[in-house]
Amino acid sequence: MKRILAVAAAGFAMAVLAAQAADSSRINGWISDAGCGAKHAGSGAECVKACIKSGKAPVFVDEEKKEVWKIDNPDAVKDFYGDHVTITATADESNKSVHVDAIEAAK
Repeated sequence: MKRILAVAAAGFAMAVLAAQAADSSRINGWISDAGCGAKHAGSGAECVKACIKSGKAPVFVDEEKKEVWKIDNPDAVKDFYGDHVTITATADESNKSVHVDAIEAAK
């Protein structure tokens, strides 16, 4: 009986890890601001930095879909305002937000 429970617990743990890994995606796009959104995607960092300094929240603009996503951990992107980036993130479709796990300059 203990062996069956141990195997079942291990199977459940692996299923949870697989589900978590499936939720995390690598996406190319731009870090912009909530005021300008996709309008500034690829046009440089100066306006994005000015808008964020004036109180607008940073957002992520998906390169392929041109969708604007809120960033629920904005400190993760503070060195990339206005930049073309690749993020590894977990998306919350219902809230149209992403949690950025990793970010780097896009290649």
